[in-house]
Amino acid sequence: MQTTLSENARRLPRAEEADSILRSCVHCGFCNATCPTYQLLGDELDGPRGRIYLIKQVLEGNEVTQKTQQHLDRCLSCRNCETTCPSGVDYHNLLDIGRAVVDAAVPRPLGQRLLREGLRALVPHRNLFKGLVNSGQMFRALLPGALQSKLPRSTPENKKRPIPHHARHVLMLEGCVQPGLSPNTNVAAARVLDRLGISVTPVSDAGCCGAVDYHLDAQAAGLDRARHNIDAWWPAIEAGAEAIVQTASGCGAFIKDYGHLLERDPAYADKARTVSALARDLVEVLHDEPLEQLGIHSARRVAFHCPCTLQHAQKLGGAVEALLLRLGFNLTTVPDAHLCCGSAGTYSLTQPALSRQLRDNKLNALESGYPEVIATANIGCQSHLDGAGRTPVRHWIELVEAALSQ
Repeated sequence: MQTTLSENARRLPRAEEADSILRSCVHCGFCNATCPTYQLLGDELDGPRGRIYLIKQVLEGNEVTQKTQQHLDRCLSCRNCETTCPSGVDYHNLLDIGRAVVDAAVPRPLGQRLLREGLRALVPHRNLFKGLVNSGQMFRALLPGALQSKLPRSTPENKKRPIPHHARHVLMLEGCVQPGLSPNTNVAAARVLDRLGISVTPVSDAGCCGAVDYHLDAQAAGLDRARHNIDAWWPAIEAGAEAIVQTASGCGAFIKDYGHLLERDPAYADKARTVSALARDLVEVLHDEPLEQLGIHSARRVAFHCPCTLQHAQKLGGAVEALLLRLGFNLTTVPDAHLCCGSAGTYSLTQPALSRQLRDNKLNALESGYPEVIATANIGCQSHLDGAGRTPVRHWIELVEAALSQ
């Protein structure tokens, strides 16, 4: 499509990138066919094509309104449209650029500001978040239903992580909310990797990947967290770490973008590219390992929910399913497996009504094959789906670890 960026827009650091992305869109509308919010709302401006036009108008100097902001806010950033697009439009980066311009021009109502700033003050801080989750569990009966649904339904087993002793070693992002909501996920990953002769080297200084800040009107703060993690990991990378493993696909998608997001930072560009190249979802690490030696024995009936950040952002759709089948699990068929569950980071808190609709639709699809358990690969999806109080939802690596031969 033709574009004529305004003088102000041409001065943006990512102006050339935005212009290139806009020009790659041919306005075919294929993206709307797989957009979750367009399917729910039926409004052109709540689909990718409409949002691209809104961003185009903003960058060409047209008036920016709260309505513009609302339509961009409703986007899940699921990137389903990128999988569908025949022209390869880099939608999520255009959305990031557009949101930053709109948020700078349109002050948010007080309630929205308090919610977003509160989430930024809480979610990225692992120990604070875990402490609040533990306190919530203690006083669960006194909490309103909306808060109860955000807490884990059961107390996890207190399993021990193996002491690193193998020549092969990887790093692992511990995450910010996962240690509080599903503490055994990373333990299970470390135990399975240990059985395969790979040790997890702990790096306690690494923190939140930066996605929470970046997607809540604080892109500079999100990039600062990325720089902090690069600094924390760098000595271990120089010492020969094979990979930086993520068990949360949302974090993995963001870390794989470090190289792009920091490409204009002369102090971090090269290191960021290295970190992104080393970033691996757990399923990528396990794919080429001799899984047969794990001695897995399980025929559990499992429905797998493939997170958007795994299938659309990291392009690993089908990878976990293939691994679980290889290990003998009985996978059910899931209709519309490409659609988002509505978690989308903090979306379930900033857009609760739309999020619940998407969650219920996704659970209906997942439960149509009558599974014993639902497995997924992202803590946000896991917590969101499990919060409905229906079929239990766990990270897939916990199912694998539970089935290890003793």
